[in-house]
Amino acid sequence: MLNNIWSSFLLIGLLALTGCASTGGQMANSAADITRDSNAALQDLYSSNPEARHLAKRAKGILVFPGIVKAGFLVGAQYGSGGALFKNGRTAGYYNIIAGSYGLQAGVQSFSYALFFMDNASLNYLNRSEGWEVGVGPSIVVVDKGMAKSLTTTTAKSGVYAFIFGQKGLMAGLGLQGSKISRINPD
Repeated sequence: MLNNIWSSFLLIGLLALTGCASTGGQMANSAADITRDSNAALQDLYSSNPEARHLAKRAKGILVFPGIVKAGFLVGAQYGSGGALFKNGRTAGYYNIIAGSYGLQAGVQSFSYALFFMDNASLNYLNRSEGWEVGVGPSIVVVDKGMAKSLTTTTAKSGVYAFIFGQKGLMAGLGLQGSKISRINPD
């Protein structure tokens, strides 16, 4: 009985996420679209958080997901199609992100997400993994505006820094535990 209830909640969450993806605008489907959308999202981050631009100058790579949708009611799901990895200002690969969660949560939200890889070891881990699970492997520091202002060349010592930006919608909480990032090969 309890398994049927959880299965129902999971199905509701996935259906809500599918509905959000179909009504939230066109998803990128070609390499050119993904590169363009990811670059535009990165420029939006830089304009709203200039400290991110300073961090980017030292980053070995930046993985940008311009459109992630999260929806749920007790059970939730999150999906982002078409993220681009930039190295030295050029596109070096394409990725998607997917996650599942459960707990006290309700709502629908979309946002953008950027991961700044500060050392070669962290970037190599992304490149060699068959699907990088956030929370396994290099440690990630989620940067808010207050922390970004205090980042300097001497204080920025973690392997990966994450910026969550451009949030729209209502969702009780925002977490990336359980997220999996996988390489894709768009048209």
